[in-house]
Amino acid sequence: MNLLKKKAEKKTTEQEKVEARREEVLARGRKFKYPLQWTRHRVVISTILIAFVMFAILVFSGYLALYRLGMTGELLFRITEIFPVPVATVDSEDVRFSDYLMFYRSSMTSIERQSGSQFNTTSIDYLHNEYKTAALLESEKYAYALKLANELDITVSEEDIKNEFERHLKIGGVDRSEEGFLKIIEDNFGLTKSEYERMLYLTLAKARVEIKIDETANRIAEKVENILSSSNSYKSVAEQLGDSVVYEETGGLVDNKNIDGGRASEASKLEPGESSGKFVSMNGDGYYFVKLIKKTEAEVNFVSIKVPFTEFDRRFNVLKEEGKIKEYIKINNSESVNEEYTVQETE
Repeated sequence: MNLLKKKAEKKTTEQEKVEARREEVLARGRKFKYPLQWTRHRVVISTILIAFVMFAILVFSGYLALYRLGMTGELLFRITEIFPVPVATVDSEDVRFSDYLMFYRSSMTSIERQSGSQFNTTSIDYLHNEYKTAALLESEKYAYALKLANELDITVSEEDIKNEFERHLKIGGVDRSEEGFLKIIEDNFGLTKSEYERMLYLTLAKARVEIKIDETANRIAEKVENILSSSNSYKSVAEQLGDSVVYEETGGLVDNKNIDGGRASEASKLEPGESSGKFVSMNGDGYYFVKLIKKTEAEVNFVSIKVPFTEFDRRFNVLKEEGKIKEYIKINNSESVNEEYTVQETE
């Protein structure tokens, strides 16, 4: 009995020694484990802090570049396409910075490519400011158009944009390839296909809004149709309707690819003496009626009547007078620059 008791006590003592040894080994391991965990924890926190600081620096740099320095470079343009920051607001509707830069850069592309030989420094500075001002106004109007389109439940589908793009391929009666047309767009305006489609989208939306809200223009267009149906005389329209329409003559043959709101292109589809009927100008600023006088394979002679849209601009100007247009950038349009503006003759 005593022998069994001694064996049990010996076994318990050995187990206690094993447990003590095990605890000793684990304790030594913890000295390495916990400092490593703490180091990893600090690395994670430091990485997050560094990333936050870098992000804050980038945001601040972008803010300075866009809103204070007025930079308009390619990189900033691409960034604003990804992050839709506002350049202004119109009646609480954000005006996309990317739209402003798109209009400005497309206007300045051809000018900048000629600047080395045709324009002096003062001329270029003046043009930069003028085109910035025009681009800002244009982007504000399109933003307001999108606001009204949303309120009036007016939409522009991808199919609408595709059809309009294909119509542009055939301006002037020339069936251009998409590749060739995009090359022209890139060379002359510095635009990609997606940017050109964005312009088409904005133009279509604004035109549809103007058609919807401009009851005066619609009534005048109806009067034009009535007069032409009986006389087909564009001069008679001008005499009867006066300042409410714009009458124009080409005075001779002009290129059927003229950038004139689509009039030359429309005229090229007609036969001499034939009238086009009402159509919306390609820039969406009014209705056109065109009558062909004469044409050749590449040129046309025509007369036209324009019924301008006015209601949209009237509403937009009211917003401006009421202080509901807020601009976040300042464009330097000093009179001194305007007075010194000169264009040098190319030697």
